[in-house]
Order: sequence, then C-alpha cells, then structure tokens
Amino acid sequence: MFTVTTAILAITCIVSFISFSNQKLMDDLIFYPPAITHHNQWYRFITCGFIHADIMHLAFNMYSFYMFGNAIETACIEIYGQYGATVYLLLYITSLIACLLPTYFKNKENYHYKSLGASGAVSAIVFAFIFLAPLQGIGLIIIPGLSAPAFIFGFIYLGVSAYLAKKGGGNINHSAHFWGAMYGVAFLIVTTIVFTDFNAWENFTTQVSAYFS
Repeated sequence: MFTVTTAILAITCIVSFISFSNQKLMDDLIFYPPAITHHNQWYRFITCGFIHADIMHLAFNMYSFYMFGNAIETACIEIYGQYGATVYLLLYITSLIACLLPTYFKNKENYHYKSLGASGAVSAIVFAFIFLAPLQGIGLIIIPGLSAPAFIFGFIYLGVSAYLAKKGGGNINHSAHFWGAMYGVAFLIVTTIVFTDFNAWENFTTQVSAYFS
C-alpha cells in the first residue's frame, strides 16, 4: 500500500543511490553551513537528508525509518484525522531542519564541515513512537535477545547521544540525533495540544506511571 513512509523511503533510496556515483549531486545536496551562510542555500537543511555516505549508512537509516515510520504514520491518522498524513510528512521534513540548527550555528563559518543522512529525522520518528508507546519493548542492540520498555531505551539513547555530541570527534553527527529525538517529542506535545483533544504528554506520563506502580 502506498503511504507517506514508503514514498519518503523510495525517494531517499533513489536519490542516495544516484549520488553514490554523482559527486556533483552529492556536493549540491549535502549540508554545508558556509553555503547556507553566504549563499542562502537553505534547502540544504532538507536535501542532505536524502543522501547518505554509503549503502550501510542508507540501509541502517531506512530500516529504522521503515520499522517505526509506518506505526507513526498510522498513529498520526488516528490522532489528527484527515490531516494525519500531512502532519506526519510535516513532522519528518521539519525534523530534518530542526535537528541541524544547533550544528549550523556552531559551524556556520566552518569550511571543513559537511553532514549528510536522515539520522536526525529518523530519530524524531523513533522518539515519536517511544512517546506514544513508552511501554512497547525495544531490543537492545548491545545485549542481543534483551529488550526494554521504549521509554528506558529512549533515556539511554538520549544520554549516550548527548555524551558523544559533547565529546566530539568522528564522522557521526550525534547532536542531530539528540535534537531530532527531542524535536519529535516536542512536535507531538505541541500539535496535539493545539489541534486535537488527545493529550500526548498525559498519555506518556500515565503509561510510565503505571509501569512503576
């Protein structure tokens, strides 16, 4: 069945595969802060999410997105009604921007910095799922065969991402992971309060409180 999730996944795979052998396309779409600062190429906040460093980078992001994206798209339709698919698409696109804002302000004049991949947006989708279904079991990759309630996994993920972002180094933008995750939660809280009768925050706290009671 055609969904927003499958459309995003297909477009991302197509653009990523083309860019693997097209350096000009890669350079035109990648997140490059100085190009935004001096040439107003703001589109890079979004286009960088549709290219990846290699097949493994693409496969990991799209697998994670597929696993959680369909569930969140369905939830958005249930919560927001006829506008659910649009809200879901808005969540994904705006999270691509939001997750990179701290990185941009830190590197706006850094001519050596570039970033690519959908990791920040995928983190937003994963954490939207965690926020709506905090007691759902999620496997812990570091301990095969063991799972934990989603909200516990979420706190571990945020802690590790924050630590690695502060530590720096490497080629992974952990800051985007952290802020993408936080944005996914904030988006749900604000939009459900403004546009629906569903209270996402109350739903989360009620479930987590029940877990400890």
